[in-house]
Amino acid sequence: MQALPRAGRWAIYVSLAVVFAIACAFLSNWQFTRNEERSAQLALVEANYDATPVPLDELIPAGGQLDPGDQWHPVRLVGEYVADDQLLVRNRPHGGTSAFEVLVPFRLSDGRVLLIDRGWVAPGDDQPEPEAVPAPPEGQVTVIARLKPGEQLPSSGRTAPAGQVPTIHLPLVAESVSADAGEALEVSAYGVMASEDPAPATVPQSLESPSEDPGPHLSYAIQWILFAVMGFVFIGYVIRTERRHRREDAEESSRRRDRDAQDEDALLDAAGR
Repeated sequence: MQALPRAGRWAIYVSLAVVFAIACAFLSNWQFTRNEERSAQLALVEANYDATPVPLDELIPAGGQLDPGDQWHPVRLVGEYVADDQLLVRNRPHGGTSAFEVLVPFRLSDGRVLLIDRGWVAPGDDQPEPEAVPAPPEGQVTVIARLKPGEQLPSSGRTAPAGQVPTIHLPLVAESVSADAGEALEVSAYGVMASEDPAPATVPQSLESPSEDPGPHLSYAIQWILFAVMGFVFIGYVIRTERRHRREDAEESSRRRDRDAQDEDALLDAAGR
């Protein structure tokens, strides 16, 4: 690099700073986008989470789909649990362990079936499966549940043993339960249980409420902007330092020439004597 002309080196320095700033701008914009998405999620939870429960038909008509704007909205369901089709979804992070969430199809009085996530249970002390899973109430039940869209299949391709599923992928759940319940299962959403009436003596542990943490995305976005500015500041410092060193080298060279000239004059004077 030092062998290049000064203007060439500085052009390379500035080009590197520009490339670095473009990369920082891209990353900053990505974080701004994630912050907007997170803000929209928080606003949706705030608007829907404690809303008045409505019948399922108001949010998902027969043959319809869950509107993304209705996520977390409570629905009021009247019907019976299909207890024989209970499933466990594995590897769920609850209680500091890989817990299981309890999934039970719920058949409404009109024949539709909505999957209900009743909460979670811990793995056993001596085996990965839970020691016991609280059964759903029998007979007609009124359930208040909050709607959520189904999940994707694991990208790793992992599977689960009989009676379990690797994730809440509703088409997979429909294939894993009895044909009668699977054919009527709603595949655009499932419900996270809020309450059951009558309430059974024991129930799985309730799922945590959605986090209200906005996340670090905004601060990260600002940091990337500062990094881009610091890149130009650093290049400016490098150029300024190089100019100072060149100036000091020139001044030192000039002083050496002056000393050499003085030494030559002194020798000539001595020889003239």
